[in-house]
Parts: sequence; C-alpha cells; structure tokens
Amino acid sequence: MRLDKFLKNSRLIKRRTVAKDACDGGRIQVNGQVAKAGTQLKVGDAISIRLGEKEIKVKVTALLEHVTKDDADKMYE
Repeated sequence: MRLDKFLKNSRLIKRRTVAKDACDGGRIQVNGQVAKAGTQLKVGDAISIRLGEKEIKVKVTALLEHVTKDDADKMYE
C-alpha cells in the first residue's frame, strides 16, 4: 500500500493530498529514510511523522484498503 493512502486510511493525516504534501516536504520517514508518497509499505515498517513541533512514531500492524473509523487505530501501534 502506498504511504499516502496508508496515512489517510489510518487517519493519522486527515486527507490524502495533505499526506502527499507532507511526504514531498520531507516530513515523513519510513524506517529512518525520508519517504515519498508512493513508497510501498509493509507490515512492520516504522513511520515517523513531523507536523510542526509534534513528532508521531508508529509501527505498521495492518494494511487495510477499506477501514471504518473504529478500526483505523488497529492499523498501527
């Protein structure tokens, strides 16, 4: 699954276009490397997101195409 789609589906970032802009701005890393929006994720990848002063670190636990709001937080820990 693409990084920008994962960020939107997991609701870490509200919109896919915002996720793409964050990737293009170098604010998102996957496994310690700056990632592009098209980076393919797999279960176990570590994602670091810098938004302003805040930094969020998560580990991918599931790659789901269609997710309800209640299940979105099960995609990462």
